[in-house]
Formats: sequence, structure tokens, C-alpha cells
Amino acid sequence: MEPKDVKLKKLFQTYGKTLILPYDQGLEHGPKDFFHARFAENPMHIIEIAKKAKFNAVVFHVGNARRHFKDIYGNVPLILKVNGKTSIPDDDEPLSPLTASIDDALQLSAIAIGYTLYVGSPRQDEDIEQFSEIREEAHRCGLPVIVWSYPRGKDIDEQGGKNTPYAIEYAARVAAELGADMVKVNVPSLKKDPRIPAPYNDLNVEMDEAIRRVIGAACGIPVIFAGGEMASDDELLQKAALCIKAGASGLIFGRNIWQRPLDKAVEITRKIRDMMKGRV
Repeated sequence: MEPKDVKLKKLFQTYGKTLILPYDQGLEHGPKDFFHARFAENPMHIIEIAKKAKFNAVVFHVGNARRHFKDIYGNVPLILKVNGKTSIPDDDEPLSPLTASIDDALQLSAIAIGYTLYVGSPRQDEDIEQFSEIREEAHRCGLPVIVWSYPRGKDIDEQGGKNTPYAIEYAARVAAELGADMVKVNVPSLKKDPRIPAPYNDLNVEMDEAIRRVIGAACGIPVIFAGGEMASDDELLQKAALCIKAGASGLIFGRNIWQRPLDKAVEITRKIRDMMKGRV
């Protein structure tokens, strides 16, 4: 059995950075993400982007992974998302139940698994227990664990919201403390809010420093940043440049890639790759 650290290293074979294409939003967000990009409803659109733009991995939930295993095997590594939920209930007490097993990941030759952890949710005790069991089984089987570490819930909202530096640094730290091999977080917002706990209520930094602080909070494990909602080319490239220059281990851009037509998706990915190579 190949050790998990070897698999993890394979995700960084390109320029020491990783670029991952997630397609878990169909469960998480529902049909709204395809409303203006109907071509993206077809998983083959994502697979073609991943192949042509040479992504380091693609993220699928188990249904699409099983249906399209034959189309990605040997071309682009699979990260199997093992938990998830819909966006229909409110997020006051979020918890993502398990949707797949470690056996599923092994049968699909996944290079790693992905797990969404809602830091600060009133149900985080259940979440942490569920995660701990999955982490141990994954590690026994040689699979790295990538945590989508998201501050969520009414208590987070009452302390300034999910995108404050306080919340995102805390989420990165929690993932590392709980044994994640890599953590995915959002880029923090520098919007001031009087509800943010001290001393973060007095934090006064530029965005590059805010990103470095998040990376530092993760105890040395790789930190990859999400792209978020659809942005213009200039906005997306600016976000990518900020993260890379601040020391991010990589990027995990989904909607901002696959909501574009194939040629545009490949083109903007090439520009991001050039940043990773240090050409811009």
C-alpha cells in the first residue's frame, strides 16, 4: 500500500503547488450554479477541463465518481468527497453527513478524500467525532485527508461572520489540530465588524498579510484557497496572485473555472499556471 505522504506529494508535482478542480457544488449549492452555465451540468465538461488544463486533481462526490471513473482514471487523480449536504435547510446548525466510505475511495483509486468540517457549528461535537473516525480509517488505508474547513453557524454569525480573519484562521487551525493533511479555506474578508472578538477587532493588515496569517495558523500543513463565486478574469487572477505570493500551497477553483466555456476555462487556468511557475 502506498503511504499517504507519497500520495499527498503527488498532488504537488507541478511547480511545488497544487491546482484542484472541485465539482461538489451540485450537491452543496444545487441547480443555481448551472443556471447561467447549462453546459456545466455535464460532468464531462469538468473532466475535459481537468485533462486539457492539466489539473492536479478533480473532486467528485461518489455518484459522479462512479459514473465517470472510466473517463478520469489514469488521466487526472480523483479526490473523493465523503460528506456533504444540500443548501435547502438554513445553516444555523450545519452538519454534513457521510455520503461515501473509505472503501468507495479505495475502489475508485482516489488519491485522497475530502471532508467538510463546519467549525463553530452547534453540532461540531458530532462533526468532529465523525471526522475523527473517517480520518483514522483513511490514514490506515494510506489516504490523505483534505479538510474543507468552513466557519459556520449562528455563533459564528454573531462574532462577525464566516469570512473574518478570526473565523478563517480558527478554521485553519482546527483542521490542523484534528489531523488534516491539507486544508481548504476561503480568502478572508477585511471588512470591519464590531462583533469580531478581541484582539481581532483591532486587526489592521493588508490582504497579503491576512492570507499569510491564515497559512501560519495551519501549523505547517498545506493550505489551499477557494475561488468562491464567479468573478471576472481580472478579479480571479488577482485573487490567485495574492494567494500564491502570500505562500499558499495551491488553489482549489471550481465555479470560476467550470462556469466558463471549455476554451475560456483552459485559457484562464493557463494564466494561473504561469503564476505558479513564476512567469508573471
